Amino acid sequence: MKLTSFTDFGLRALILLADRKDEVLSAAQIADHFHVSRHHMAKVLQELAAAGYVVATRGAQGGVRLARDPRDIRIGDVVRRLDDQPLVECFGAGSDCALLPRCRLKAMLARAQHGFLRELDRFTLSDCLEKSKSPTPLDI
Repeated sequence: MKLTSFTDFGLRALILLADRKDEVLSAAQIADHFHVSRHHMAKVLQELAAAGYVVATRGAQGGVRLARDPRDIRIGDVVRRLDDQPLVECFGAGSDCALLPRCRLKAMLARAQHGFLRELDRFTLSDCLEKSKSPTPLDI
């Protein structure tokens, strides 16, 4: 699976905010930290605020901060919220794939996607910061 840049930026922003939990950071500061578009980061932060992951403050001293404890933010939930692109075309509404309804690939991919998200549900934002709890890579 490949996450969209929107989701990638959202996860990175949350990790940075968790690491700097006592700070309010602007979209520009976060974007500059990761060398990404300020405009794109602002959109990401708007979505994170709408989802209740961050609290946004307007004004000259404005910015965002985490709205919840990092231990209460599940990575799988964040990915579900931010990554709304269908994995393949036939997952989208109104798909007119010539292989449907006989193709079984859609069900296989749906199960794989569900397993991927279920695995991410095991981890919280806090786990992204704590070295002692970092997930171990799978043997390939």
